[in-house]
Amino acid sequence: MNAGLRPPLPPFDEAAARLKVRLAEDAWNTRDPERVARAYTKDTRWRNRSEFPLGREQVRAFLARKWARELDYRLIKELWAYGERRIAVRFAYEWHDDAGQWFRSHGNENWEFDDLGLMAVRHASINDVPIAEHERLYRWPLGRRPDDHPGLSQLGL
Repeated sequence: MNAGLRPPLPPFDEAAARLKVRLAEDAWNTRDPERVARAYTKDTRWRNRSEFPLGREQVRAFLARKWARELDYRLIKELWAYGERRIAVRFAYEWHDDAGQWFRSHGNENWEFDDLGLMAVRHASINDVPIAEHERLYRWPLGRRPDDHPGLSQLGL
């Protein structure tokens, strides 16, 4: 198998799109910028809030800054729609800042993939809502969300 392949590959059916979303969620929950950045093309184009990283190295640097600021980050992604090369996702994640203020960040992403299954384009729109510690819904140990933990729809998000 080609070392650059990131299955599942386009064209996506529903099962492949759902798997692609879960694999992305799992990778982001590692909070490892190097590992996550490998899922993107070398010339990937992003829009993330007011930042526009270009290329895998800028994405890696962006993620390192993100997870240095967004502490105890836990994420859930959910498939919204899919096409042959594109997937739309909604997500929410919880994190706190260095002062201890918790947030739930809600957003949508539009993804486009190349033939190898690498993400070439990522557009994200995100809103942060301050929450109290007792309002947190994501309490699994840091890392991969357990299979039996509810998803966004089950949590009413």
